[in-house]
Amino acid sequence: MKVWIDQDLCTGDGLCEEIAPDVFVMLDDGLAYVKEGDKIFAESEDNPEGAKGMASFADDQMELVVESAEECPGECIYIEP
Repeated sequence: MKVWIDQDLCTGDGLCEEIAPDVFVMLDDGLAYVKEGDKIFAESEDNPEGAKGMASFADDQMELVVESAEECPGECIYIEP
């Protein structure tokens, strides 16, 4: 599975990083981004972001990623097959 964040909708609450820190990270701009290992999908990190920056995540993270998407006040987390 893969996940991405629409930074235009992100409210910067940080709940996703709190729930699933192995998949989400907050950057200095106050927005959340997805990560895959040490790779952060953000233009400031010279990587694509948004729908072009989809991060794969381990199956054991599925429940946490779904919870992050459900709890997100900006409704900006998208999970893709």
